[in-house]
Amino acid sequence: MNKGTAVDPRTLWQCFEPYHAVTYFTPESIAETDALGCQGRWMGYFGLRAAPLGAAPGWLVGSLFYTFHASRVQRQVPAVWSVAEPADFLAARLRGVDGALRRLLGDEVVEGPDVAEAADLARSIVEWVPTAGRPLGAANAALPVPEQPHLALWQVATTLRESRGDGHVAALVTAGLDPVEALVAFAADRGLTSAYLQAARNVPEGEWADAETRLLERDLLAAPGVLTDFGVELRQSVEDLTDEAAAAPWLELGEQGTARFVSLLAPLALRITRLNDVMRPNPMALAPEHRLAELAGAG
Repeated sequence: MNKGTAVDPRTLWQCFEPYHAVTYFTPESIAETDALGCQGRWMGYFGLRAAPLGAAPGWLVGSLFYTFHASRVQRQVPAVWSVAEPADFLAARLRGVDGALRRLLGDEVVEGPDVAEAADLARSIVEWVPTAGRPLGAANAALPVPEQPHLALWQVATTLRESRGDGHVAALVTAGLDPVEALVAFAADRGLTSAYLQAARNVPEGEWADAETRLLERDLLAAPGVLTDFGVELRQSVEDLTDEAAAAPWLELGEQGTARFVSLLAPLALRITRLNDVMRPNPMALAPEHRLAELAGAG
């Protein structure tokens, strides 16, 4: 926990990640990218997520998206920009998010006082979201914050998420974990199968095995899928550095404001997590439901 905040940055991430993730993992967002002409969910994902950067080339998107294998990126970028302009994807993601949040939360909640208050708190910290050395965070911070509270809250949550993600990549680089090694260590730490992450990031079996060998040689793995004590420590240091680098907005908001933000956002995140069937199969995109229930005071 960071001095001056009531809640640690990781818990805050657990609250705003589900609200942000409707950007990609809902029928409404998928329908919007299908309407633009995207072929398959991954093209839509890359278009929606990379759009704040402009028509970025594949080498840049691949660098910033870090753990996505180059083969997955190259299939979609720059081809996605021939389907629609980045501005079209930015408009499509706002429409998709609006539709998804209204379905998942209901108009009464979306237009209610709690969302409005959470949006006001989010607006008050957006200028404090770290952007230096964080291209995805900076690109999202440069976008206008919508006037509608539920979309303003989403825009700031997305900026927070991408800034935190940029900081996480920096922590992985500092730890000496290349993209595939980062996935192998993450899978071992979280008890995820190699098959799941290889499919999610399009990592060839041979490259996964080579990364396991390198981590075994560095004494980070005791066996495939099993971290050593040193490996656990390294993984923890990555998460701790990520948290520390994401603390600035919450230090600015202060203890009372941060606690209030969590009390407003946790029930929304819990409802989204429980109802968003498209996101549910993706454990990398979900905060622990039991933790959100605890924060929301729900069963």
